[in-house]
Amino acid sequence: MTQTRLHFTTSKDEAERIFASLETAFEDDGWPIAVLEVDEDRDIHEVSLYADGDIDAAEARLRDALSSLSADQAIGREELPDIDWVSRSLEGLQPVRAGRFFVHGSHDRAERRDGDIAIEIEAGLAFGTGHHGTTAGCLEMLEQVVAAEQPDNALDLGTGSAVLAIALAKLSPIPVLATDIDPAATEVAAANVKLNGVADHVETVTATGFDHPVFSGRGPFALIVANILAGPLIEIAPQMAAHVRPGGSLVLSGILDRQHDAVVEAYVAQGFAHITTLHREGWVTIHLKPAA
Repeated sequence: MTQTRLHFTTSKDEAERIFASLETAFEDDGWPIAVLEVDEDRDIHEVSLYADGDIDAAEARLRDALSSLSADQAIGREELPDIDWVSRSLEGLQPVRAGRFFVHGSHDRAERRDGDIAIEIEAGLAFGTGHHGTTAGCLEMLEQVVAAEQPDNALDLGTGSAVLAIALAKLSPIPVLATDIDPAATEVAAANVKLNGVADHVETVTATGFDHPVFSGRGPFALIVANILAGPLIEIAPQMAAHVRPGGSLVLSGILDRQHDAVVEAYVAQGFAHITTLHREGWVTIHLKPAA
Protein backbone atom coordinates (compact mmCIF):
# COMPACT_ATOMS: atom_id res chain seq x y z
CA MET A 1 0.00 0.00 0.00
CA THR A 2 1.23 3.49 -0.85
CA GLN A 3 2.28 5.54 2.17
CA THR A 4 3.02 9.19 2.83
CA ARG A 5 5.81 10.28 5.14
CA LEU A 6 4.90 13.29 7.28
CA HIS A 7 8.06 14.76 8.74
CA PHE A 8 9.58 17.67 10.65
CA THR A 9 12.88 18.57 12.31
CA THR A 10 13.69 19.61 15.85
CA SER A 11 16.29 19.10 18.59
CA LYS A 12 17.16 15.69 20.03
CA ASP A 13 15.44 16.28 23.39
CA GLU A 14 12.34 17.68 21.69
CA ALA A 15 12.29 14.82 19.16
CA GLU A 16 12.37 12.25 21.95
CA ARG A 17 9.60 14.05 23.84
CA ILE A 18 7.40 14.29 20.75
CA PHE A 19 8.14 10.71 19.69
CA ALA A 20 6.91 9.35 23.03
CA SER A 21 3.64 11.27 22.70
CA LEU A 22 3.08 10.34 19.06
CA GLU A 23 3.57 6.64 19.83
CA THR A 24 0.56 6.84 22.13
CA ALA A 25 -1.51 9.08 19.85
CA PHE A 26 -1.11 6.82 16.80
CA GLU A 27 -0.80 3.45 18.53
CA ASP A 28 -4.15 2.17 17.27
CA ASP A 29 -3.35 3.13 13.66
CA GLY A 30 -0.23 0.99 13.49
CA TRP A 31 1.66 3.71 11.61
CA PRO A 32 5.45 3.58 12.02
CA ILE A 33 7.13 6.55 13.70
CA ALA A 34 10.87 7.13 13.49
CA VAL A 35 13.53 9.56 14.71
CA LEU A 36 16.67 10.13 12.62
CA GLU A 37 19.74 12.20 13.50
CA VAL A 38 20.30 14.62 10.60
CA ASP A 39 23.13 16.80 11.93
CA GLU A 40 24.78 15.97 15.25
CA ASP A 41 26.79 19.20 15.48
CA ARG A 42 23.71 21.40 15.00
CA ASP A 43 21.43 19.08 17.03
CA ILE A 44 18.99 18.52 14.18
CA HIS A 45 16.78 15.43 14.37
CA GLU A 46 13.96 14.45 12.04
CA VAL A 47 10.72 12.86 13.23
CA SER A 48 8.72 10.93 10.61
CA LEU A 49 5.22 9.47 10.67
CA TYR A 50 4.42 6.98 7.90
CA ALA A 51 0.69 7.21 7.25
CA ASP A 52 -1.77 5.84 4.71
CA GLY A 53 -5.42 6.47 3.88
CA ASP A 54 -6.68 10.04 4.36
CA ILE A 55 -3.39 11.92 4.56
CA ASP A 56 -5.03 15.31 5.14
CA ALA A 57 -6.74 13.88 8.20
CA ALA A 58 -3.51 12.25 9.34
CA GLU A 59 -1.64 15.54 9.03
CA ALA A 60 -4.40 17.36 10.92
CA ARG A 61 -4.11 14.84 13.75
CA LEU A 62 -0.34 15.25 13.74
CA ARG A 63 -0.71 19.04 13.96
CA ASP A 64 -3.14 18.66 16.86
CA ALA A 65 -0.71 16.34 18.64
CA LEU A 66 2.12 18.82 18.18
CA SER A 67 -0.06 21.70 19.32
CA SER A 68 -0.92 19.83 22.52
CA LEU A 69 2.84 19.65 23.17
CA SER A 70 3.31 23.37 22.45
CA ALA A 71 5.34 22.42 19.37
CA ASP A 72 4.85 24.32 16.11
CA GLN A 73 7.21 22.59 13.67
CA ALA A 74 6.50 22.89 9.95
CA ILE A 75 5.35 19.53 8.57
CA GLY A 76 6.59 18.26 5.23
CA ARG A 77 5.13 15.54 3.03
CA GLU A 78 6.84 12.87 0.96
CA GLU A 79 4.83 10.45 -1.16
CA LEU A 80 6.38 6.99 -1.03
CA PRO A 81 5.82 4.87 -4.17
CA ASP A 82 4.30 1.42 -3.80
CA ILE A 83 7.58 -0.50 -4.20
CA ASP A 84 8.94 -3.66 -2.62
CA TRP A 85 11.81 -1.84 -0.93
CA VAL A 86 13.39 -5.05 0.38
CA SER A 87 13.75 -6.45 -3.15
CA ARG A 88 14.87 -3.09 -4.51
CA SER A 89 17.58 -2.70 -1.88
CA LEU A 90 18.78 -6.25 -2.49
CA GLU A 91 19.45 -5.36 -6.11
CA GLY A 92 22.15 -2.82 -5.29
CA LEU A 93 23.60 -4.14 -2.06
CA GLN A 94 26.95 -5.83 -2.51
CA PRO A 95 28.42 -8.34 -0.06
CA VAL A 96 31.11 -7.09 2.31
CA ARG A 97 34.32 -8.73 3.51
CA ALA A 98 35.79 -7.73 6.88
CA GLY A 99 38.63 -9.94 8.03
CA ARG A 100 37.40 -13.53 7.62
CA PHE A 101 33.78 -12.39 7.73
CA PHE A 102 31.61 -12.36 4.63
CA VAL A 103 28.35 -10.48 5.20
CA HIS A 104 25.80 -11.00 2.46
CA GLY A 105 22.17 -11.33 1.47
CA SER A 106 20.54 -14.53 0.27
CA HIS A 107 21.22 -13.50 -3.33
CA ASP A 108 25.00 -13.77 -2.77
CA ARG A 109 25.25 -17.17 -1.08
CA ALA A 110 27.14 -18.49 -4.10
CA GLU A 111 29.93 -15.97 -3.42
CA ARG A 112 30.98 -17.67 -0.19
CA ARG A 113 34.54 -18.98 -0.19
CA ASP A 114 36.23 -21.75 1.75
CA GLY A 115 37.36 -20.29 5.07
CA ASP A 116 34.74 -17.53 5.13
CA ILE A 117 32.76 -16.90 8.27
CA ALA A 118 29.53 -16.20 6.44
CA ILE A 119 26.77 -14.07 7.97
CA GLU A 120 23.53 -13.74 6.02
CA ILE A 121 21.55 -10.55 6.65
CA GLU A 122 18.79 -9.36 4.37
CA ALA A 123 19.11 -5.87 2.85
CA GLY A 124 15.69 -4.82 4.06
CA LEU A 125 17.16 -4.98 7.55
CA ALA A 126 20.24 -3.09 6.43
CA PHE A 127 21.16 -1.01 9.47
CA GLY A 128 24.09 -2.80 11.04
CA THR A 129 24.52 -5.39 8.29
CA GLY A 130 28.26 -4.82 7.85
CA HIS A 131 27.86 -2.38 4.98
CA HIS A 132 28.65 0.57 7.24
CA GLY A 133 32.21 1.38 8.25
CA THR A 134 31.35 1.09 11.94
CA THR A 135 30.04 -2.47 11.69
CA ALA A 136 32.83 -3.64 9.39
CA GLY A 137 35.38 -2.15 11.78
CA CYS A 138 33.74 -3.98 14.70
CA LEU A 139 33.89 -7.28 12.83
CA GLU A 140 37.61 -6.89 12.22
CA MET A 141 38.26 -5.89 15.84
CA LEU A 142 36.15 -8.72 17.26
CA GLU A 143 38.09 -11.29 15.27
CA GLN A 144 41.34 -10.01 16.82
CA VAL A 145 40.03 -9.74 20.38
CA VAL A 146 38.32 -13.13 20.45
CA ALA A 147 41.42 -14.85 19.06
CA ALA A 148 43.66 -13.20 21.66
CA GLU A 149 41.43 -13.43 24.74
CA GLN A 150 39.02 -16.35 24.22
CA PRO A 151 36.13 -14.75 26.19
CA ASP A 152 33.60 -17.15 27.70
CA ASN A 153 30.58 -14.84 27.47
CA ALA A 154 29.72 -11.64 25.63
CA LEU A 155 27.21 -8.80 25.30
CA ASP A 156 26.20 -7.04 22.07
CA LEU A 157 24.61 -3.82 23.33
CA GLY A 158 22.34 -2.12 20.78
CA THR A 159 22.41 -5.18 18.56
CA GLY A 160 20.31 -3.89 15.62
CA SER A 161 20.32 -6.68 13.05
CA ALA A 162 22.43 -8.87 15.41
CA VAL A 163 25.30 -9.10 12.92
CA LEU A 164 27.89 -8.61 15.69
CA ALA A 165 26.23 -11.10 18.06
CA ILE A 166 26.12 -13.63 15.22
CA ALA A 167 29.78 -12.93 14.47
CA LEU A 168 30.73 -13.59 18.09
CA ALA A 169 28.81 -16.87 18.19
CA LYS A 170 30.44 -18.00 14.95
CA LEU A 171 33.91 -17.08 16.17
CA SER A 172 33.43 -19.05 19.37
CA PRO A 173 30.41 -21.06 20.64
CA ILE A 174 29.95 -18.95 23.77
CA PRO A 175 26.76 -17.49 25.27
CA VAL A 176 26.05 -14.08 23.74
CA LEU A 177 23.40 -11.65 25.00
CA ALA A 178 22.11 -9.33 22.25
CA THR A 179 19.98 -6.39 23.44
CA ASP A 180 18.28 -3.43 21.80
CA ILE A 181 15.91 -0.73 23.04
CA ASP A 182 13.64 -1.19 20.00
CA PRO A 183 11.31 -4.24 20.07
CA ALA A 184 11.20 -4.26 16.26
CA ALA A 185 15.00 -4.46 16.14
CA THR A 186 14.97 -7.29 18.67
CA GLU A 187 12.49 -9.20 16.50
CA VAL A 188 14.74 -8.71 13.47
CA ALA A 189 17.77 -9.76 15.51
CA ALA A 190 16.07 -12.98 16.64
CA ALA A 191 15.15 -13.85 13.03
CA ASN A 192 18.72 -13.30 11.84
CA VAL A 193 20.14 -15.32 14.73
CA LYS A 194 17.92 -18.25 13.74
CA LEU A 195 18.73 -17.81 10.04
CA ASN A 196 22.45 -18.07 10.81
CA GLY A 197 22.12 -21.16 12.98
CA VAL A 198 23.34 -19.68 16.25
CA ALA A 199 20.10 -19.55 18.23
CA ASP A 200 21.53 -21.99 20.79
CA HIS A 201 24.19 -19.42 21.71
CA VAL A 202 22.57 -15.99 21.20
CA GLU A 203 19.73 -14.66 23.33
CA THR A 204 17.92 -11.53 22.07
CA VAL A 205 16.25 -9.24 24.60
CA THR A 206 14.55 -5.84 24.42
CA ALA A 207 16.21 -3.74 27.11
CA THR A 208 16.92 -0.07 27.74
CA GLY A 209 20.39 0.74 29.00
CA PHE A 210 21.51 -1.58 31.77
CA ASP A 211 18.28 -1.44 33.80
CA HIS A 212 16.88 -4.80 32.65
CA PRO A 213 17.47 -7.70 35.10
CA VAL A 214 18.94 -9.81 32.29
CA PHE A 215 22.22 -7.88 32.63
CA SER A 216 22.76 -8.79 36.27
CA GLY A 217 21.67 -12.34 35.55
CA ARG A 218 24.05 -12.84 32.63
CA GLY A 219 26.93 -10.56 33.59
CA PRO A 220 29.56 -9.54 34.29
CA PHE A 221 30.79 -9.96 30.73
CA ALA A 222 34.22 -10.94 29.45
CA LEU A 223 33.51 -8.94 26.27
CA ILE A 224 31.08 -6.12 25.54
CA VAL A 225 30.64 -4.74 22.03
CA ALA A 226 28.55 -1.60 21.46
CA ASN A 227 28.15 -0.14 17.99
CA ILE A 228 25.85 2.79 18.78
CA LEU A 229 26.79 6.50 18.86
CA ALA A 230 29.49 8.50 20.63
CA GLY A 231 27.08 10.45 22.83
CA PRO A 232 25.30 7.44 24.35
CA LEU A 233 28.61 5.60 24.69
CA ILE A 234 30.01 8.45 26.76
CA GLU A 235 26.85 8.60 28.90
CA ILE A 236 26.91 4.89 29.77
CA ALA A 237 30.65 4.66 30.50
CA PRO A 238 30.06 4.14 34.27
CA GLN A 239 27.55 1.35 33.62
CA MET A 240 29.91 -0.29 31.15
CA ALA A 241 32.61 -0.28 33.81
CA ALA A 242 30.22 -2.00 36.22
CA HIS A 243 29.29 -4.77 33.79
CA VAL A 244 32.62 -5.76 32.24
CA ARG A 245 34.64 -8.42 34.03
CA PRO A 246 38.13 -7.63 35.36
CA GLY A 247 40.50 -8.49 32.54
CA GLY A 248 37.69 -8.26 30.01
CA SER A 249 37.35 -6.02 26.97
CA LEU A 250 35.15 -3.35 25.45
CA VAL A 251 34.84 -2.87 21.70
CA LEU A 252 33.12 0.45 20.94
CA SER A 253 32.05 1.86 17.59
CA GLY A 254 29.58 4.20 15.93
CA ILE A 255 32.20 6.88 16.58
CA LEU A 256 33.48 9.45 14.10
CA ASP A 257 37.22 10.10 13.87
CA ARG A 258 36.78 13.53 15.49
CA GLN A 259 34.86 11.99 18.43
CA HIS A 260 37.57 9.46 19.24
CA ASP A 261 39.40 11.38 21.96
CA ALA A 262 36.23 12.34 23.85
CA VAL A 263 35.09 8.72 24.00
CA VAL A 264 38.49 7.46 25.12
CA GLU A 265 38.71 10.17 27.80
CA ALA A 266 35.29 9.20 29.18
CA TYR A 267 36.37 5.57 29.57
CA VAL A 268 39.83 6.33 30.92
CA ALA A 269 38.03 8.34 33.61
CA GLN A 270 36.18 5.12 34.51
CA GLY A 271 39.39 3.15 34.91
CA PHE A 272 39.85 1.77 31.39
CA ALA A 273 43.05 1.63 29.38
CA HIS A 274 43.02 2.34 25.64
CA ILE A 275 44.45 -0.65 23.79
CA THR A 276 44.04 0.18 20.11
CA THR A 277 41.88 1.99 17.56
CA LEU A 278 40.91 0.82 14.09
CA HIS A 279 40.09 3.51 11.52
CA ARG A 280 37.74 2.80 8.64
CA GLU A 281 35.83 5.12 6.28
CA GLY A 282 35.92 8.09 8.67
CA TRP A 283 34.78 5.99 11.64
CA VAL A 284 36.70 4.38 14.47
CA THR A 285 36.41 1.18 16.48
CA ILE A 286 38.05 1.37 19.89
CA HIS A 287 39.33 -1.49 22.06
CA LEU A 288 39.60 -0.79 25.80
CA LYS A 289 40.29 -2.91 28.87
CA PRO A 290 39.90 -2.23 32.61
CA ALA A 291 43.21 -0.91 33.87
CA ALA A 292 45.10 -3.39 36.02
